Amino acid sequence: MADQTLKEQLTSAMKDAMRAKEKERLSAIRLILSDVKRIEVDERIDIDDARVLAILDKMCKQRRDSITQYENAGREELAAIERFEMDVIQTFMPTPLSDAELAELINDAIAQTGASSMKDMGQVMGILKPQLQGRADMAAVSKQIKASLQ
Repeated sequence: MADQTLKEQLTSAMKDAMRAKEKERLSAIRLILSDVKRIEVDERIDIDDARVLAILDKMCKQRRDSITQYENAGREELAAIERFEMDVIQTFMPTPLSDAELAELINDAIAQTGASSMKDMGQVMGILKPQLQGRADMAAVSKQIKASLQ
């Protein structure tokens, strides 16, 4: 399965969910595939794994935001649906980085760019973003970089 692209893995997982009659999982996977297909049609391209990871990352962020809003509104049943979808999405993402690995990558990027102040943050983020796509919350990474540069 390691030699399959993420898109192929998603299609295969959709077929498996159909066979197993896992209605909720099938629905979540179809959501992912529809987002991928929409981008392919809109931009007239065949997307690669990096772009699929970006889509998955964005979908997770949307789910986190929705969960917070639903919980604040007292709609726990809707928050549970969003949590389930986020769990399904995360099964297709690479394993998250540990705090130590993340700190090491941030320090390496700061050293590589020679960043010394907040105005250099864009260069640091430019180096880190491709490495961290789908493996770390970029908002948290941004906060850590800010703390390191002050």
